[in-house]
Amino acid sequence: MSHLSASPADELEVKARVDDPDGLRAALVRAGATLDFRGDMIDRRFDRGRTLAERDHVLRLREFRPADGTPAYGVLGWKGPPSQRGVYRHRAEAEARVAAPDSVVTILEQLGFAVSLRIDRRVEVYRFGQAVLRLEWYPAMDVLLEVEGEPSEIERAIAASGLARDRFLPESLPYFVAQYEARTGRAALLAR
Repeated sequence: MSHLSASPADELEVKARVDDPDGLRAALVRAGATLDFRGDMIDRRFDRGRTLAERDHVLRLREFRPADGTPAYGVLGWKGPPSQRGVYRHRAEAEARVAAPDSVVTILEQLGFAVSLRIDRRVEVYRFGQAVLRLEWYPAMDVLLEVEGEPSEIERAIAASGLARDRFLPESLPYFVAQYEARTGRAALLAR
């Protein structure tokens, strides 16, 4: 859950595989991280033909379904082509929170967009200083931790996590899927 903005902003992030989610959670709480969200996060990427994918752009509706039963909400986002900035993954992005994600799906479908990818995760989102840390459980894949923010805030959050710095990579989800499949010999499952 990065910042919501009216104009494109820079998104910097890293991801790491997590072997001990309970230990990581305990380390974050001890360091003073605060829990912002716990529940299901459903991502739907939309495309028309492959016009967005061919330009390496992403149109995504992310739906948040809180575990405490409070009303779901969505975040409609656009992401530009990825690049690497030093040890961080970078993309320009713009996002807007929406109260009725199902209506957004209808609007996009009426405009000729179709779901090109769905990702279902159970997540816990923590804030540590100005960094956002998201612990992610997939239907069948490794647990991941994504850390997003400015470089100094990312590094503070990584230190607070207790995980080794070299575990954090400027890679996207397909990289971690390939690593999981190569290590286990099983196909990853990202959607229910």
